[in-house]
This record gives sequence, structure tokens and C-alpha cells, in this order.
Amino acid sequence: MTIIENAVEVNKPVSEVYTFLSDMNNHQQLMPENIYNWESTEDEARFTIQNMAKLAIKISNRVENQELTAIPTEKAPFEVELKWTVADNGNGTTTAKHIISADLNMMMKMLASGPLQKLVDHQTEKLKEILG
Repeated sequence: MTIIENAVEVNKPVSEVYTFLSDMNNHQQLMPENIYNWESTEDEARFTIQNMAKLAIKISNRVENQELTAIPTEKAPFEVELKWTVADNGNGTTTAKHIISADLNMMMKMLASGPLQKLVDHQTEKLKEILG
């Protein structure tokens, strides 16, 4: 299993960060420009990654003010799990961590790990930008 992650500190309470992340409609704001055909509900999102794949994901697990896990609802090019964890820093700020776990063979790892790391980095930075 390949683990790709990044964490960011957000100047908002944990409940506010969790509430934002728990609605898949908000995730469109976190996506880079190479994501298109976005459709979402509170629990599911479907989109196309330019020159890569179509992906449909749904939130499979919620632990209030702690973590959210999303998994593919249709056949994905590889086994993948997207997780956000949020932790209260005790001073009104929150550490949000985005973790992608992907089952990549060597070839896929060479092709996909760079773009996946870029995606994680982009999403954590956008979260900080949007929530302040």
C-alpha cells in the first residue's frame, strides 16, 4: 500500500473544519484545474481527472470532528482510500491531514505517486486558503 499525505494547520475550530470536509459538495473548491465534470452530493462525488481517469467516490465512514473516509463507488484504476483527519490543537486552530492510501503496482506507482502527491498538497493548501 502506498501512503501519500500532507497536513496543514487551519485557523478555525475543529468542528468548523470537519463540517466543511464532511460535505462532498465543498470538495470541488479543493480540486486543481485538471479536475472536471464535477458532480456531487453531500455524500458522493464524481469527477474526471484530466488524462488519467474518471472517479466516483463516496464517504464510507465519518467520525465526528475526527475523520472522514471516502472510497470509490465504481471500479477505480487501482484500490484507493481517501481520508481526512482533523485534530484540535487546543488554541482554536485545527491540524487537517489528507491521506491517500493506494494499492499501486510498481508501474502505477511510478506514474501515479507524483500526481497523487500534488493532489494532496494542493487540497491541503486550498483548505487552508478557503478556511483561513
